Amino acid sequence: MVIEQIVVGKTVGTWLESGIREYVGRLGHYVRFVQTVIPELKNARNLREEQIKTAEGASILDRIAPGDRVVLLDENGRLPAGSVALAEWLQGVMNRGTRKLVFVIGGAYGFSDAVYARADERLSLSPLTYSHQMVRLIFAEQLYRAFTILGGEPYHHR
Repeated sequence: MVIEQIVVGKTVGTWLESGIREYVGRLGHYVRFVQTVIPELKNARNLREEQIKTAEGASILDRIAPGDRVVLLDENGRLPAGSVALAEWLQGVMNRGTRKLVFVIGGAYGFSDAVYARADERLSLSPLTYSHQMVRLIFAEQLYRAFTILGGEPYHHR
């Protein structure tokens, strides 16, 4: 299985970039992981929020194939009961023979209606609100944690 993470805009902050690189590197022991960055819109200050979401949404959808399983990381998504529950969900996805699992982290304004319509599922990482920049790091760590849980490794202390 391939896991792709699609994000809108480059990561800002060397400490975030460093943390993401760390966990992406670790994920390479378990799965082929690809991160796709959709460039931020130019002259976005001149656009309304809905126009930004629509343009970003079109770019997101251009990178998703018909057979991909698409999961939006969304504040209104289903909240797993914990890291073990996330790992069990991931195992279920793998057991169904999913070839490509695509996680999408939207821009500052979230997702367009078209992206919501294409999604197979929505997950939330927390009832707290995080910046879309922070979600990149938190999600990479949680995905790595899920694989260590599935592998029975000591990274996750129960």
